[in-house]
This record gives sequence, structure tokens and C-alpha cells, in this order.
Amino acid sequence: MNAPAIIRQESGIWHCEGNWTLDGIEMLDHPLSDIRWPVGEMGLDGSGIHAIDTTGALRLLSLIAELEQKGCKIQRISLREEHQALLDLVKERRASAGALPPPPRQQSGLERLGRSVVFHLNGALGFLAFIGEAAAALGRLLLHPGRFRWRALFGNIETAGVNALPIIALLSFMMGIVIAYQGGQQLKAYGANIFIVELVSLTMLRELAPLITAIIVAGRTGSSYTAQIGTMQVTEEVDALRTIGIPPMDLLVLPKLLALVIALPLLTVFADALSVFGGMVMARALLEVSFGDFLDRFPQVVTPVSFLLGVGKAPVFAAIIALVGCYQGFQVRGGADSVGRQTTISVVQSIFLVIAADALFSVLLGSVGLWR
Repeated sequence: MNAPAIIRQESGIWHCEGNWTLDGIEMLDHPLSDIRWPVGEMGLDGSGIHAIDTTGALRLLSLIAELEQKGCKIQRISLREEHQALLDLVKERRASAGALPPPPRQQSGLERLGRSVVFHLNGALGFLAFIGEAAAALGRLLLHPGRFRWRALFGNIETAGVNALPIIALLSFMMGIVIAYQGGQQLKAYGANIFIVELVSLTMLRELAPLITAIIVAGRTGSSYTAQIGTMQVTEEVDALRTIGIPPMDLLVLPKLLALVIALPLLTVFADALSVFGGMVMARALLEVSFGDFLDRFPQVVTPVSFLLGVGKAPVFAAIIALVGCYQGFQVRGGADSVGRQTTISVVQSIFLVIAADALFSVLLGSVGLWR
């Protein structure tokens, strides 16, 4: 018989009939949604079931569970022996496979805030521990410099420094043009054209050139550090290095850290030159300040202290970017989705910490009179 599975009521008893099989229960959901189930005790008669398989047994068990959740007390009546045996077997196997996890408990706003604070504090403590490990590894390197991998250092300098020159040059030149144009409009209105030298030189050399260069490197190089180490975590290459006795800190972190500490100040000097040149071009085009006049006034405006303070921030920015990028790479767990997630976190944290460090430099140097 190919009768589909149905449920009908007769004399207060609900009768399950037809074929409770994969094909038979295909059209069962819609009729069940129209039934108004009673509250309290109800009888369930399965003697009219012609055939049942595991799919039908699971559907019947699910129906019974739904009714019990609504407050119904089910009495199973006259279920055939072989059908009852299959139903008990499916119920037992489903229980042994593990019950479904309960729905997540709704958290209050205060609880979510507390969990977020604890999570970020644990992350901060983990990052501080990573900095300590890097410092210890650097100390071992100073005691045994012959163990340092110079080829990895030079390779990272090329990747983080030399290959970044084109994008640094383009953006620095454009930033110089923008600063000169925006400030030049106001200076021209007051006839103070020559002061464009102070505006471009001090703004770019003290603040914008180091900051913009660090942000570019954080998005370009810091993310690559996280992706590289994270991929090695996924493929278990980091565990393989530990197995053969090579500390990952010595091979993966220190060359990247030292390479960026060397490369970023040089990139900052390069950005200083290109941004000032962009300001010179705009000053000549907009304010009729020639290259000669600009260069004659430049040494009077930019003191060695101002230049060195701008460049001196670069090693700190480099250490932040390299340490955050490597730390987030080691935090990768699972598969490729974790690599992408930690890479995003790495870029965001690096840029945030670089800007926070720059603000701290401004406050501290201003308080001792070096920014005047």
C-alpha cells in the first residue's frame, strides 16, 4: 500500500495511519500545522501504520516531543511490536548521539559588558606576555649573535621596506599637495604666501609623514605577518618547528621585528622628502613661491630636533606593528576563516596603537617643550 502518512482524530483518540516512510511523510507537515492539539492527556494510536522506517520514526518522535513541550501527556496505544522496536532503537541511537544543545541564554547588557572587558583584558595580558617572550629572545640573540638568521632579516627588509617605496612615494607626494593646497588658500587671502613652508614642513615632518607611513605599513606589512604566521599555524608548520628544536620566536618574529625597526625610519625619511616636494610643487603653482625661496626658508623652519623627533617615532611604530602582527598570527585557530579574522584584528589594533602612541608622543614632548 502506498498510502501517505496521516493523523486523524476519532473518539478522542489520534490515529496515525499510512506509510510513515521517507516518501510517505513528504506531505505531512502542512496538515499537522492546521491541527488544533488538545491540552492535557491524549491518546495516540499507531496500529494503523502500515510501514515505518527510520525517517518516519524520527518524525513521529519529533511530533511527540513537540506535543509534550506544549503540555500534552502522550499515551501510545496499540503500536505494532516491530514498529515499537524500531521506534525504541531510533530513540536510543538519537539519545546516544547527544542531545541538541540548549538555546543560548539571553545575556543582560551588564553581563555582555563584563564578558567583553574580561576578554579584552585577557588579550592585553597575552600580548604583554608575548612582548616579554620577544624581549627574552632578543636578549638571547645579543648573547649569541652567531645564531641570528641574517638571510631572513634582509629578506624582510626587502619585503617591508624596498617593496613599499612606490606606494609610500605616491601617497606622501599627494599628502604634501593636499596640505599645501588647503593651507595655501587661507595664506593667500592674507598675503602670507611664504608661510606655506612652515605649514608643509612642520606638519609633514613632525606628524603626518611618520603617521601615514606607519598606517600604510600596518595595513600592508603587518597584515602579511599575521597571514603568514597564521597560515603556518593552520598547516601545523609552527608545531613542526618546535618539534625539530627551532624556536618560532627566533625564526618568525625577531627577523620581522628587526627588519621593520630598520625599514620604517628609512621609509619615514623617504616620505618626508616626497611630501615636502609635493608641497613645493603646489606652493609654486598656487602661491608663486619658487623652489629656491622654499629651500632657502626650509632650514630656518625645520630644526634638526624637529626632524629627528619625527623620525624617532618610527622605530616605536615599527615595534608596535611587528609585535601585533606576529602575535595575532600565533592566535590563529582552526582554518582559513580564522586567518582572515585575525588579520583584520591585527590591522585594526596596529593602527589604533600607532595613533595612540603618536598622541602620547605629542603630549609628552609638548609637556617638555620640544614641540614648540
